[in-house]
Amino acid sequence: MRFDRKQLLIYAVTDKAWTGKLSLEEQVEEALKGGATMVQLREKELDKGNFEEVLRTACAIRKITEKYNVPLIIDDNLELALACHADGLHVGQDDMEASEARRLLGPDRILGVTAKTVDQARAAQAAGADYLGSGAIFGTSTKADARPMTMETLNAICDSVDIPVVAIGGICLDNIGRLAGSHAAGAAIVSGIFGAPNIRETTEKLAEAMTEIAGMPRRDLRAGSV
Repeated sequence: MRFDRKQLLIYAVTDKAWTGKLSLEEQVEEALKGGATMVQLREKELDKGNFEEVLRTACAIRKITEKYNVPLIIDDNLELALACHADGLHVGQDDMEASEARRLLGPDRILGVTAKTVDQARAAQAAGADYLGSGAIFGTSTKADARPMTMETLNAICDSVDIPVVAIGGICLDNIGRLAGSHAAGAAIVSGIFGAPNIRETTEKLAEAMTEIAGMPRRDLRAGSV
């Protein structure tokens, strides 16, 4: 799938810890119905299990994202990304080197890289990244060692590269408005979507808020429009 920065607007990042009445697949579909523009399968616990089981989950989610014409990105698992025919891979600073990930992915898949400094951002762009993930902008409960990032640092990272940057870390309905004035292309959200009582409705509200922040026409958020 061809990458477009609009796909970063509402980037739903999964966390099976938030599943309850709905399965992971059902949660993802609710987020997509609400206007999520990209999905990342980030399931560290799944990765510890049987690969075939993980692959079944990834393939099931892949079918859902294809239905809505939204990219599926796999976190830090190249083998899984290739096996489920995902649209791309996201790697952190402690994961596979971005240049190696780009070589193995080929030129047509999306590569995202975590960047917490200007130097990391520039290096990731030079290595072939399509987008950067930067934070934790408001702190986060999903990574114990994540430190809050100032808006000044986020904007410095955004301004240091030509590729788009998505803000991540503790973003939810209560604070997404604080991204106003940032140079980020979108918001990557974990519990703010998947921990919500009504995932679809919450995603719709997040999409509306981020649309205003990014100055993007609302019609660009409809499933299948990017």
